[in-house]
Amino acid sequence: MAGKQITLDVNGRAVNACLALPPEGSGPGVLVLHAWWGLNPFFRQLCDRLAEQGFVALAPDLRDGQVAKTVEEATALMQASDEQAVGDTVMAAKDFLRAHASVRGDKIGVIGFSMGAGWALIVAGHKPDQVAATVLFYGVGEVDPSKVTSKVQGHFSPEDEWESFDYVQTLEQEMKAAGVDVTFYSYPGTKHWFVEDDRPEYDAGAARLAWERTFAFLRENL
Repeated sequence: MAGKQITLDVNGRAVNACLALPPEGSGPGVLVLHAWWGLNPFFRQLCDRLAEQGFVALAPDLRDGQVAKTVEEATALMQASDEQAVGDTVMAAKDFLRAHASVRGDKIGVIGFSMGAGWALIVAGHKPDQVAATVLFYGVGEVDPSKVTSKVQGHFSPEDEWESFDYVQTLEQEMKAAGVDVTFYSYPGTKHWFVEDDRPEYDAGAARLAWERTFAFLRENL
């Protein structure tokens, strides 16, 4: 079933989101948090792919309808971003998804890309009783590992110019030390955004493997 546009109420502010339901009409919920480009066609299509895998997928628009096509445009959107409003939108979307009649189970999955990965960790750390699986694509953030109880999977480029791989490895070790069930995969030879097929950094082979691992991880834990 193709994703449809819906409207979320975020503190009285209307925010667009993409919602996709699986063919059977119900399934575990997965919150999709896009990269700094905005809610572009790639992330809308990802909701459809997740629905085909049996999940109820919801991707909120964290850029108020704006979509960047270049790094320069995305940088400008990031600099103008109201982080409080973005955080409110993320949490409102999470609550909407958990309460949706088509979602099975009390816990959801969260999958984030670059900027969205940082927000995914925030959700996992702030609402650990509501998240069973967290997937990070080439992005991390500040998080107290002791607050995270979901299983965590990550996909990273060891040569990433935007995300320090040393920090990625340090965070993985800190999570393991805190008892988090975490697995970070590295994809040598790739660059940031390597799974986004609308980007010049796209790597088809690495993306295929990352998606296989992601879908298996979500099925196993949701």
